[in-house]
Amino acid sequence: MENSTRHFLELLQQSRRGKFKVYIGMSAGVGKTYRMLQEAHTLHRNGVDIQIAFVETHGRAETEALVTGLPMLARRKVFYKGKELEEMDLATVLAVHPEVVLVDELAHTNIPGSKNEKRWQDVLEILDQGISVISAVNIQHLESLNEDVERISGVPITERIPDHVLRLADEVVNIDLTADELIARLQEGKIYHRDKVQQALRNFFQSEKILQLRELALREVATQVERKIQKELPGTAEPERFMACISSSADTARRIIRKTARLASYYNAQWVLLYVHTPKENQNNISLALQRHLINNFKLATELGAEVIQLHEDDIAQAITTTAEKHQITTVCIGKPHLSLLQVIWRTNIFGRLLKQLSESDIDLIILS
Repeated sequence: MENSTRHFLELLQQSRRGKFKVYIGMSAGVGKTYRMLQEAHTLHRNGVDIQIAFVETHGRAETEALVTGLPMLARRKVFYKGKELEEMDLATVLAVHPEVVLVDELAHTNIPGSKNEKRWQDVLEILDQGISVISAVNIQHLESLNEDVERISGVPITERIPDHVLRLADEVVNIDLTADELIARLQEGKIYHRDKVQQALRNFFQSEKILQLRELALREVATQVERKIQKELPGTAEPERFMACISSSADTARRIIRKTARLASYYNAQWVLLYVHTPKENQNNISLALQRHLINNFKLATELGAEVIQLHEDDIAQAITTTAEKHQITTVCIGKPHLSLLQVIWRTNIFGRLLKQLSESDIDLIILS
């Protein structure tokens, strides 16, 4: 029996609460679902009550062959925009209550009208009911990496999971291939139908893009392992606490939020988001569009694990310093200002005072690009 499968079997035997294992990869076609099904067969042979709640084979013959012989729960059929579609049936999973279920495509958005908007929310419900879950997701669907992945791939990623969902996993396994191996699989027709191969090679499946996504996947799994070690073997070092400071600028704020979330994730640290309502940024002085962006950014930060703090203050530097001291922040993260010369001159005093106050409090300052 493979070591990874044996370890997961031991976790099941140790506790009756739901265990969570996630296969992660750099892109479609690396073999996440295939490996998930292989593990399911091993567990099934060892007497574990395991059933398929939802697996997406994408018409790949090797993957479809592995579905045979595994118990499968009925899917929910839904009519949407004139088409009959299939979704995982959450109610059936909870009613049948198998020991383990396979739930593919963790970042999937459910059909409107479903109990939950996202499949990862279904998974959390399943885990809460004491059912263990084996799932799979690509690295590009991780929320805090959204902008990095879009920059690399040139493709907007609309389906995403909050980072904290991956942090809940008891095991994270990276399915790794070299760029050459992945491209070879594509050219052999093992990922997409042959009539789509050339288009894929021109777009997403380029060596440089694959290498960058592979690095993100390897780094993420390494961080997960380090986090687990720190949790099980805690040291004596003082814990890090980060604070992201944002303005009403929508794009800049999102970048600061995601980068701070990545830092907090790397250090297995708590973090907070601070927004200071100055007289120039109160609800009467900013547009409805900016107010909506603020609300969305607060929601994003919450999904990424932050505590959101809003203050009404005139003195931004003092508000940041006071909040940092109150919440025992070790590192403050702010955005690189995009200002005119006059604004730079006017705000230099604010930045100078902030730097002085933070240094006196032994708090680090990071300026994010």
